Amino acid sequence: MHSLARLILLLFAAALAAGGGHVHAQSSAFGVGAGTPHISARLEAENPRPAPGDTVTLAILMDPEPGWHGYWENPGDAGKPLELDWTLPKGASVGALRYPVPQTLVFGGLMNHVYEARYAVLVDLKLPKDMMAGAPLPIRAKADWLACTDSICVPEQAELALDLVVGNPTSAAPQNQARFDDYRRSLPRPLGGQAVFAAKQDGLVALSIPFPRAAKIEKPHFFPLNEGAKSYAAAQRIVREGDRLFVELRDFPALKPPLRGILRIGPDQGVMIDAQAGSVAMPAAASSDTEARIGWRLIALSLLGAVAGGLVLNIMPCVFPILSIKAMSLIRSHASPAHARAEAWAYAAGVMLTCIMLGGAVLGLRAAGASVGWAFQLQSPLVIVALLSLCVAIALNLAGLFTLAPVRLEGNLTTRRGLSGDFWAGVLVAFVATPCTGPFMATALGTALLLPPVAALAIFAGLGLGIALPFLLLAYVPALRARLPRPGVWMERVQRWLSVPMLLTAAALLWLLSRQAGWAGLGIGAIVAALTTAVLWWLGRRQKEPGRRAGTIAAFVCIAVAAGGITALHFMPQENRAAPPYAANAFSESALARARASGKPLFLYFTADWCLSCKVNEASAIDRQEVRAAFEKKDVQTLVGDWTNGDPAITRFLESHGRSGVPLYLWYPAGGGDPRELPQILTPTMLVDLANQTR
Repeated sequence: MHSLARLILLLFAAALAAGGGHVHAQSSAFGVGAGTPHISARLEAENPRPAPGDTVTLAILMDPEPGWHGYWENPGDAGKPLELDWTLPKGASVGALRYPVPQTLVFGGLMNHVYEARYAVLVDLKLPKDMMAGAPLPIRAKADWLACTDSICVPEQAELALDLVVGNPTSAAPQNQARFDDYRRSLPRPLGGQAVFAAKQDGLVALSIPFPRAAKIEKPHFFPLNEGAKSYAAAQRIVREGDRLFVELRDFPALKPPLRGILRIGPDQGVMIDAQAGSVAMPAAASSDTEARIGWRLIALSLLGAVAGGLVLNIMPCVFPILSIKAMSLIRSHASPAHARAEAWAYAAGVMLTCIMLGGAVLGLRAAGASVGWAFQLQSPLVIVALLSLCVAIALNLAGLFTLAPVRLEGNLTTRRGLSGDFWAGVLVAFVATPCTGPFMATALGTALLLPPVAALAIFAGLGLGIALPFLLLAYVPALRARLPRPGVWMERVQRWLSVPMLLTAAALLWLLSRQAGWAGLGIGAIVAALTTAVLWWLGRRQKEPGRRAGTIAAFVCIAVAAGGITALHFMPQENRAAPPYAANAFSESALARARASGKPLFLYFTADWCLSCKVNEASAIDRQEVRAAFEKKDVQTLVGDWTNGDPAITRFLESHGRSGVPLYLWYPAGGGDPRELPQILTPTMLVDLANQTR
């Protein structure tokens, strides 16, 4: 490559400065003529007493000095990877080196693939089966590597030594497992799917990688293992489209299949790519770094979908009562057309601003690395308690038990000339609409989460506009207002009936609370609802006495009751919380042991957010109603191992089954016995048949 001359000059300068000579020492590293190494090296073993025939993982721990760095197996435009010359006991063998995900370092127009902090290169040592227990296991390796700063490179060497002892087949678990688990977290994980690449003209290479659209990715970069690039510093064009990730590499005039490398998907996280030659069509419109530019047509369609979704929300049980109250307040107020329009826009402003704030919170949390979506608040039992208290209060107000200013028919907030009542009524509608989901919303809001922030916030504003649209139509279309019925006693009766859907919403929140926090959460929610009812009933009676500000007192008491419930939930012991639902029975070695000891059939599967084939199997087979029904009928247990963040316990389990990646599907029959490994492609019929075979 063109930078080879620069590397030779750096090495030559280092040699002249050092004066020549190498010093070797056991378990220590020295550079050319240097008294101390700039990158120290040490050899470690996960299990110091491996049994005959076992495979033990070794780690070459490299620790650079501040300002110095070592190199990945493909160092980039300049550099040199770690080289090892092993001396092993007779019959023992080592596998390939496994490097952690590297970082990029650009200096002087060159890009290197480096490690600027301590890192561990792992390798598996296989022992022969005929070794005797208690026999010594001397492990020796001559290591050579290059240590560099931004201005100088020094070749360094070490004689690494490690003395193990052959243990018994029943030896205790590895003593250094926790430390090696940390090392494994930095290793790239296998990709769940087949990538393809195509060599284009002018040294361009297009790479297509299966990658679920819902999986998060941060600062992606592809580190190729193939040689032949003129410059690794050439800009990469990375585009997400649907369930594929497209990477365009430049300056690769000579590339032989397969194309191998690592795709970085987050800090110290990556997936291994082994792409075969094929046909790849890069999306036409894309940004230079991360994602495709979203066309105005898609934004417009998503905006229309959000407006339609907000419009449909008005007939949901959590929104329709409040909208009806606003319509009846308009009937009673006999407002002029100009004032009716002002009221409508104040109401719309409250709705839209609240939707924008909720949407902005979603975008901010996702940018911070959290995996959240619309109505993310409902993942917290604390928020559910607050919403429950609010819905109970609104329902009791509609039932006539007491008067709450923000939703009363003739209250000072909703009808006063300052229009603040209309604004806060809009805020209330948008906030209470959080538990509701309607048609058109999923696609529109799902797209919004992939849009640039300004466009995404416009989608959330469109949702608010859809919610406010009926009231805006009433204000701007005199013919609609003329068709409204005249005020009368019927309005009080309608208001009483409107309390029913709000009570249903409260009941739904209570059920959701029980699902998230178990019986203890259900009890706390019921107590909060009962106390809210009792307090507001008492305050309703006090409101009949003139001169008392019972409405304000009611609001503060409701807040205090909800705060008490929230505090109780916050300090509730974790063991009292509900067990995870069907799709979240988390795998652990102890959970697997308990499940097998029960004697019931068990379905164990391993998945990851970035594994496309995993997600396809879950949607098309595992999460199907007929499969769940069959599993429940035959009392089949389910455990799920989420390998998205490289759980070390899952890594060990996969390796013990001869697997290096997901998906992995195992069926344990009733009564014990060895598990049966299922195919990579599942069908509902396959899983139902397995369940039905259980007696």
